[in-house]
Amino acid sequence: MIAYRLAGDACIPAQLQPAQVLDYARSREATDAVLLRGTGLAPAAPLLAPEQYLRLLANTLKALDSPDTSFMLGQQLLPGHDGALSHALLQAPSLRHALATICAGHARLTPLLRPRLQLWEGEQAGAALVWTDSFGAPALRPALVEMHMTAVVALCRWLGGTRLPWRFTFNRAAPRHVEQHEVHLGGALRFGCHMDAMLIDACWLDELWPRGNALAAARALQAAELEGMPPAGLLAVLYDYLLEHVRVGPTLEGTAAAFGVSPATLKRQLQRHGTHFQAELDQVRTHVALWLFHARRAGNEAVAQYLGFHDSANFRRSFKRWTGQAPGLLRAGW
Repeated sequence: MIAYRLAGDACIPAQLQPAQVLDYARSREATDAVLLRGTGLAPAAPLLAPEQYLRLLANTLKALDSPDTSFMLGQQLLPGHDGALSHALLQAPSLRHALATICAGHARLTPLLRPRLQLWEGEQAGAALVWTDSFGAPALRPALVEMHMTAVVALCRWLGGTRLPWRFTFNRAAPRHVEQHEVHLGGALRFGCHMDAMLIDACWLDELWPRGNALAAARALQAAELEGMPPAGLLAVLYDYLLEHVRVGPTLEGTAAAFGVSPATLKRQLQRHGTHFQAELDQVRTHVALWLFHARRAGNEAVAQYLGFHDSANFRRSFKRWTGQAPGLLRAGW
């Protein structure tokens, strides 16, 4: 049976990321009465449920009502204060090691979003850090993505001593004003891409960082693994399962069996997380198609075959249903 956590499970240490959010909001003169409204938080609660943390973030964004809030919160997110895991991140000897550490420890370092590192080779070899939901927060998704992307950019700039030439794609329409994106992330921004990802050329992955210590990082990561990594959120675990089985056409019934619940229970859990099974499957198929288009320069026929479609015409119709665009148009945009 696959282990996972639900949005209502108390699993996020209150003294870590939630406390940082509160401290920042208080420094901007927001009151606790406003920040804690509707969260159900007790003053001495050691753990928060993800839905409580999300409500705290929503209250903070509303109370401060500033376009830079998500980016400023991201500046303080990583490496965090999570013992050996944060220490492993601080000692990362290279970008590749840092990204791998964030992905391995995401349930503690970035509990609300799940990062996945994807690499490709060839003349334009590179890497992508793709962000997807862990617990579901459609209304907060843009702010969460801004927050987590900023966290990685800021961490890498600090550890590496230079600002890396990241490129960014967003699963959203372009905002009316992009000034904060440009200040905190840079100018290489592309919206309407159906994927929230950070991309970078492979030449930056293994350049040694002046603050890094490979031995210390390895020992710290080993200590963190001995402490145990908690299960990830339902949507993060479901994405991993669907990605692994995407070529054989996952079903609700088969997925529910793998998760050790009935189809009706899985449907209810997904509904509470603001989504449903078909939407999650379509997201994974879209991401795989975009990955094949971008990293392997695959055409419609190859992608259709990979995803188990009988022909490219059927794939094109499905892709347009998933994204609202024909594959050729979206491929050209990427």
